[in-house]
Amino acid sequence: MYEPIIPPEGRVVHKGPRLELRMVPIEIDGEVIEKEVVVHGGAVVILPFLTDDTLVLIKNERLAVGRELWELPAGTLGDGETPKICAHRELQEETGYRADDMEYLGQVFSSPGWSTHRLFVFVARGLTRGEQNLEKDETISVETRSFDRVRSMIAGNEIVDSKTIAVFGLYSARHGVFEIGCSDIDD
Repeated sequence: MYEPIIPPEGRVVHKGPRLELRMVPIEIDGEVIEKEVVVHGGAVVILPFLTDDTLVLIKNERLAVGRELWELPAGTLGDGETPKICAHRELQEETGYRADDMEYLGQVFSSPGWSTHRLFVFVARGLTRGEQNLEKDETISVETRSFDRVRSMIAGNEIVDSKTIAVFGLYSARHGVFEIGCSDIDD
């Protein structure tokens, strides 16, 4: 289920607490070029159901894009932490909710053309409300929306976070609620 990723070897040009940037040499038509590869230890993203039709979302202030985004709760794996344990921890830290059931749904790669960043996807049910435990650099508010409202928010480009869109699509496809079509989108 959680097969390891062996990142390509290369010259390390940056090493931070969460990721590493490597320049990886590859040969193309007899010429050696370097490609940038971001090595990341992995993360989780959680689709939390408060009821059968109500999802818990977060509004997360994102420094890199300079705006607040609607997202599903997510976070980076700690050293030696299993994805399921991380999912329980991140759900509680970001939303305050604890889950009785954390079901593995699958995995997605966020940017496989240049990064090893893999997200393990979980569905959380049996939620009990508690207190958030945010990191110092996090500004997160918790909101609930119906499943259909989230679908509309994605279709209307209110939700633009790729992991949230991917997880919603994965869950919808697996559970027979996936609709194809862009009739509400202008050319």
